[in-house]
Amino acid sequence: MSKTYYFIGIKGTGMGPLAQILHDQGHTVLGSDIDAYTYTQAPLEAAGIKILSFNKNNIANYREAVFVRGNAFSDDHVEVAQALALGVHMISYPEAVQEQIEQTTAIAVAGAHGKTSTTGLLAHVLKNIAPTSYLIGDGTGRGVPSSQFFVVEADEYRRHFKDYVPDYAILTNIDFDHPDYYQDIQDVTHAFSDFASHVKKAIFAWGDDEHLRALHPKADVYYYGTNSDKDDFVATNIHKSTEGSHFTVVFRGETLGEFSVPLFGQHSILNALAVIAVAYMEKVNLTLIRQYLMTYQGVKRRFSEKQIADITVIDDYAHHPTEIDATLDAARQKYPNKQIIAIFQPHTYSRVIAYKDEFAKSLEAADKVYLANIFGSAREKAGAVTSAEIGAEISKFGGIIEEDNMSLLMPYENAVMVFMGAGDIEKYEFAYEKLLGQLRTDLQ
Repeated sequence: MSKTYYFIGIKGTGMGPLAQILHDQGHTVLGSDIDAYTYTQAPLEAAGIKILSFNKNNIANYREAVFVRGNAFSDDHVEVAQALALGVHMISYPEAVQEQIEQTTAIAVAGAHGKTSTTGLLAHVLKNIAPTSYLIGDGTGRGVPSSQFFVVEADEYRRHFKDYVPDYAILTNIDFDHPDYYQDIQDVTHAFSDFASHVKKAIFAWGDDEHLRALHPKADVYYYGTNSDKDDFVATNIHKSTEGSHFTVVFRGETLGEFSVPLFGQHSILNALAVIAVAYMEKVNLTLIRQYLMTYQGVKRRFSEKQIADITVIDDYAHHPTEIDATLDAARQKYPNKQIIAIFQPHTYSRVIAYKDEFAKSLEAADKVYLANIFGSAREKAGAVTSAEIGAEISKFGGIIEEDNMSLLMPYENAVMVFMGAGDIEKYEFAYEKLLGQLRTDLQ
């Protein structure tokens, strides 16, 4: 039965793809958000989904709709407050996701790092083999009526994933990534333990993560990794090249064959191994898995590349030391003979305070490092730490960049410029690209 859904905060990285899924399933979908442009709105506009400005009058105008409330909005938000006052039917984003999970064989991907990339890879492989709906945290969603599979990114922030009840789960890792909410690593581990306890059939967990090893859910657990002594699904005979990564997969002593992915960095091999493990346990044809792994093009803001004259520009969401390690490792694999220049915007003061030394250590893997000023948040507009304090610990530090002055980045030729961050690092990237394009044109 077709319904009308109204999303409060429709441009959110989870809300946008969920809106797309419901639209694809034949429902009438619209919503509201801030007026400023975000990269997540383009797919909504392409689908013809109406996006309104926040206004309390919207609630009365669509009061017969099912309202989906974004995780970021408290009771005093202008539209949420009006929805509560009028008593309309309103559900949370996690409740709306769980409705999708209940309809099919659902695979949830959770983890402090790597969940978007792994969700995207799994969705790509399965959608080419069987009817598959998916919700990816890069703002991408697709709904297929009568889907065999539903692939969903499960966010641990503020325990948003706590009520999901999927058939399967991939757990990439557990880390202390949100010090503004979680008390410590034990608190994070407890949240993952609660989530894991709801998984019905099986969990696929990275074997090298001691916190994942400490979980004891009701569902069967299969560990994946590179250690044949303790992991169930093992990647062996690993070969990394400038074309991608190649490896053999062994499951409990049985060789499943050779696989390749056009991806870079050790983390990409582990992500692919998790995807292969899930698909194998669901008896998906291994030949087809092998075929579609090779056609994967990645997700938004995860090692996204573009070429401007002699410069390679990489855009990545990395905002934690572990993610910076992975991104720079991937850049080294693909571009072993070029200078790797890191341009990083720290995200939230609490995270910088918790990881200042680790940020500096991770960024040392680049040939030169530049920092933007810290991007705060609605909860943290200021803090007792600065980007310059991170830079002071980096031997290859080149300085603080400003949006209206990219001069520090202009001397480089035939280099790889890696822009990383979860805030508004893209504005610096765009300013650099504009100036670079003008400079290279002038030189021709």
